[in-house]
Amino acid sequence: MINVIKKITDIDFFKEGQKEDLFVGRPYSINYNKASLLISDFWKHKVKGIPQGSFLLAFYDNPFEEEIHEALLLRVLNPSSLPTDNNVIASLVEYYKDNLNTSGKKSDLDDFTKYEFSFSGLECRILGTFYTEGDSFEFGADVENFYSAHNYKVYKATGKVLELIVNQRDKDLVAGGESEYSIGKVRYSSSRRFNTLDGAVNKVEVFINPGDMLGKRTALFGMTRTGKSNSVKKIIEATVEISKKAKYDGFKSAEGSSENFMEPLDKDSGAPKFPVGQIIFDINGEYANANLQDKGTAIFDLYKDLVVRYSVLDKTEEGFKVLKTNFFTEIQAGFELVRSTLVQDTSNYIQSVCAIDLNMPDGYSKQIQDRTSDEKNAANLYDRKVALYKACLHAAGFKSSQNRVKFFGDVNTINKIIPTIEPHNGISLDECVTWFSAIYDATGDATLSQYFTQYRQTKGFDYLDEDMKALLVFLTRKSTPTGTANLSGFRKLRAIAGLHTPTIQESFETEIIKALRLGKIVIIDLSQGDPLIQRLYSEKICSRIFRDSMDRFIRTKPNNFIEFYFEEAHNLFPKKDDKDLSQIYNRIAKEGAKLNLGMIYATQEVSSISSNILKNTQNWFIAHLNNEDETRELRKYYDFADFTESLVRFSAKNDKGFVRMKTYSNPFVVPVQIDQFLANK
Repeated sequence: MINVIKKITDIDFFKEGQKEDLFVGRPYSINYNKASLLISDFWKHKVKGIPQGSFLLAFYDNPFEEEIHEALLLRVLNPSSLPTDNNVIASLVEYYKDNLNTSGKKSDLDDFTKYEFSFSGLECRILGTFYTEGDSFEFGADVENFYSAHNYKVYKATGKVLELIVNQRDKDLVAGGESEYSIGKVRYSSSRRFNTLDGAVNKVEVFINPGDMLGKRTALFGMTRTGKSNSVKKIIEATVEISKKAKYDGFKSAEGSSENFMEPLDKDSGAPKFPVGQIIFDINGEYANANLQDKGTAIFDLYKDLVVRYSVLDKTEEGFKVLKTNFFTEIQAGFELVRSTLVQDTSNYIQSVCAIDLNMPDGYSKQIQDRTSDEKNAANLYDRKVALYKACLHAAGFKSSQNRVKFFGDVNTINKIIPTIEPHNGISLDECVTWFSAIYDATGDATLSQYFTQYRQTKGFDYLDEDMKALLVFLTRKSTPTGTANLSGFRKLRAIAGLHTPTIQESFETEIIKALRLGKIVIIDLSQGDPLIQRLYSEKICSRIFRDSMDRFIRTKPNNFIEFYFEEAHNLFPKKDDKDLSQIYNRIAKEGAKLNLGMIYATQEVSSISSNILKNTQNWFIAHLNNEDETRELRKYYDFADFTESLVRFSAKNDKGFVRMKTYSNPFVVPVQIDQFLANK
């Protein structure tokens, strides 16, 4: 389990940060964005190295303004040029020439020359300013004013000073309180000889704040085997611990409270007001199943009492529920899957099927005797349409435990087309297929079509509406009543027959929402489903949760936080140039914050994700990327431009879990070695 860390102890920042043994140099050039430093080999050795990306502090050192307490926070970027560099280079070249075996000369550097050669320049980014204002100690993420370069002395940040720096918060300077959790340690570079010797760096903890993750968008990018999944597990682990501190154990326990539940976090503790639900779309099965490659570090091992697992296929392993829908009883839910399967088919008759409406009409739930005449007509039409839809399912091989349907034909007209079958008395699904096939053929028969004319004259409307005509083409596989059965029709449904079960009474979406509202961890194991099935289930479940949250929001009911986790997100999310903002993932990214819906997604490539999702992402965890195309995309966000070279250069094999992290309340990117997630603690 994660240990709750006590608040970072108050320190005398301006005293601790200016210890003489931490001095590294002085600036010779400074502006609002960058500072160039003069450093020496001696100073670098004394502070045990100055890695690229490390934090330095430039303290204002003017003896005539002693009351000013101010320090610029710097990040090391690259070497910079000194005015004397050309002379040094020329002297070095001559020295090397003189000492070649072919030169016939031999010379040693004198002490003064060695001293001159030991100096170099260092370019640094200015990240902000530490300063005092009255009794308060503040950090501003810019430079309000800078003085002449000679007024500053620069020191390396270590120990508690470094801990304070890397745990910056926009609102609360001191991090590490009871509602925050350690996710890793500061790490600057792939090579760690000095870092290991120092101890003051590699033991500096980095915390995450619950308000940064809950209801926000979080991205994890990096090549395969760079520790993305481990980072996700650490976030899940921290979220569980945060959830345990919820002020109320559920919505019922909060009834009667005067609390404003539109403010989801408790102001005093920073903890959520209700338990946090988490749902993981597990493409590779590593969260739902024991993962031997990672020493069995599966989430379900650690939180057996909280985890509810679902699988696409029936599993012999105990503890899994099956992600299946009874298409005959869950009409709307089943048809959503049908529509999702067919919507990419551009055939006119398929698009007509996708456009049909299978929602219950107004008044359908009333007793028959209480319905108005219009409600009766609408109910009869709905019964016919649903019976025809069930006939299509039956023809496609979907099994049903309720093998009969009942609807009204019309004894005086329509029933005469096939008098041996009486749908108003209840008929089998086989008879239903026969009935509607005969009805469709009759519409193209000059003699039998008179019954449809008589029905319209008697009732004032047609027996078949446009939806039923589309379903008849789908059932018979004939584009016209007199044509041949050369269309794919209902056969297209066979691809999703495995999603159907004849036994489930309550839909899995309803079960999942109930579990999430109770603060459970729901793992959807999609590892055994093909890409189509993975997308169908992911979109269906996300849409259902989103609609439920929106409904609660509209009715001013509280929404607890629900966190969505997407592994291999490129398989599910819209592509970079996809402009369809109505897709559920775009809607969660753009509208989820007000509904307390968070999104955590992991993938290998920044460029594989829709720009609309990237633009709404607040938290970033970036591991090894292997090409400049990805870093060019990454440069657009926050201050990641400072790390693009090193992200491509360092080794994915040896630096697993080494990320550059930018969270919502932290004003700049921090390099972190993420702690290893261990289920068996």
